[in-house]
Amino acid sequence: MSRSDSRARQDLIVVGSLTAAFALLSVRLDLSESLFGWAHARERLQLDELPQILLVFGGLLSWFAWRRMRELKAELARRRQAEERLAAALAENRRLGRQAVDVQESERRVLAREMHDELGQYLVAIRLDAAAIRDDADPSGGRVLDAAGTIIRHVDRVQNVVRDIIGRLRPAGLDELGLVAALENCVEGWRRRLPGVEIQLLPQGDLDGLGEDISLALYRLTQECLTNVSRHAAAGRMQIALTGEREADGTRKITFCAEDDGRGAAGPPVGGGFGLAGMRERVQSLGGEFLVGSAPGAGFRVRATIRPGAGRNANEGGSDAA
Repeated sequence: MSRSDSRARQDLIVVGSLTAAFALLSVRLDLSESLFGWAHARERLQLDELPQILLVFGGLLSWFAWRRMRELKAELARRRQAEERLAAALAENRRLGRQAVDVQESERRVLAREMHDELGQYLVAIRLDAAAIRDDADPSGGRVLDAAGTIIRHVDRVQNVVRDIIGRLRPAGLDELGLVAALENCVEGWRRRLPGVEIQLLPQGDLDGLGEDISLALYRLTQECLTNVSRHAAAGRMQIALTGEREADGTRKITFCAEDDGRGAAGPPVGGGFGLAGMRERVQSLGGEFLVGSAPGAGFRVRATIRPGAGRNANEGGSDAA
């Protein structure tokens, strides 16, 4: 029995009880005879017709209430159907969004591998050839030595850029060493880029075996939060806490919280690349919760909660409903 049906039954019991109580009171006090005597004495006003009028009026009110109840039930049914269709459409959109993210990550993986295997090898070969030219050249040939040294420096620079791009496309060490090691490597790179910002990474609890989709989501969250600090926050401290725990019912829960002491904003900052909208969509596609807090002078805070398995089940259900 639904909650609305239970409340309707309670109201019906109240109405029946009050009617029965009034009937007993009328019998005991002879209210009908008293009303008839009072109305008969005022026959000129036709008050003796009042009971019939009240009876018809009460019957019409009952009919009106019954009709309104039917209309309300029909409206609630239509709203429920609309909500179900909306929920199905939202689940389908999240499923499609998750598929798009999976395709994007797959393309990034292929691109990173191609850059490492093809471009990386050619850069190494160019550097070796330049080093051979430098080592075999006549010491008196200053221009040849300088040109070879310049080539080596340029190749070293390009290799560093390629290595950085590969790291952005595919987290270094995520597949081999796990999420925590990949995050530590990411944070260490940002510490070198932002020497004036104190960046803390605080992993706690069980963070192993989360699966590629959740691990990548947490890694991208970390990337975007650090990017936001470098572009907008003007912060001196950044703390990223990642916690894995079990709830009372045994459900696994992963909590991500990143906060800085920057200038904050009256509203969410607008950034390029992944962005807050992308972070929210990625977390929600996994069945998680995403919250953002910011105020002028009070820093910026991002909090995400993911329960492994919830997103996939919800998406599958939405797909069936659609």
